[in-house]
Amino acid sequence: MSEGTATSTEGTVTSADGTTIAYTAWGDGDPVVIVDGATAHRATTPENAQTAELLAGGFRVINYDRRGRGGSGDTAPYAVEREFEDLAAIIEGPGGGRPATVFGWSSGGLLALNAAQAGVPVARLALFEPPAVVDGGRPPLPSDYVERLDAAVAEGRPGDAVALFMTAAAMMPEEAVQGMRGSDFWPALEAVAPTIAYDGRNVGDAMSGRPLRADRWDRVGVPVLVLHGEDTWPALAAGAKAVADHLPTATLKAIPGENHSTTAPALAPVLAAFAKGA
Repeated sequence: MSEGTATSTEGTVTSADGTTIAYTAWGDGDPVVIVDGATAHRATTPENAQTAELLAGGFRVINYDRRGRGGSGDTAPYAVEREFEDLAAIIEGPGGGRPATVFGWSSGGLLALNAAQAGVPVARLALFEPPAVVDGGRPPLPSDYVERLDAAVAEGRPGDAVALFMTAAAMMPEEAVQGMRGSDFWPALEAVAPTIAYDGRNVGDAMSGRPLRADRWDRVGVPVLVLHGEDTWPALAAGAKAVADHLPTATLKAIPGENHSTTAPALAPVLAAFAKGA
């Protein structure tokens, strides 16, 4: 797959609760919608645009800012259903209402699964390292994780919410996170700190250390491709396998040479083949 030169267009849609959701779109064809994980949005994930460039010759690729991030608005109170409505608005708007392949990074993959479970019209789901903790391979999320995130934000401590995500969810050492607080990128993380709990609510008990509930995604009958980097952390590969094993329509695939992140040249051909039904 050669480097693309597709031009992009930017726009907004209005979600069901009136929230403005900003997006960038490339190309024409059946839609491929990219859903970011915790803290990420268009300005922080250049690999999304690079992947879209490579796919734009055969698909309409749409990357949007989840509510509360980047160019998108937010409306209180939050509920996971509002993000399902945001995705539905993207599929209906710039996606043209056509059958969409939805690709989710990390916790964005669980958001995509939850949206499909709730009835959002998704034709295919591709997930890169969806987080699941179903055994003792790594510590589960604290049972009060979401409550602690909400409290930190409400009390004017967004940095503490970011630090909790990095240590409890991303498993970074406390001393490494403390060293990041003075970095140039820390204010950008604090700016999206209120949305970290959104991912916590979408993840729910999938990172509890217990097996996934039988009814968690029992209405997801579309093809699912679960991806992980061949060289990723063992706990992340185990989580991807747990999600794939849980879904009767899922296939698990390791991307050679990659870890918890991947590159557009490695990702785009895999997504293109899957979206085409190959």
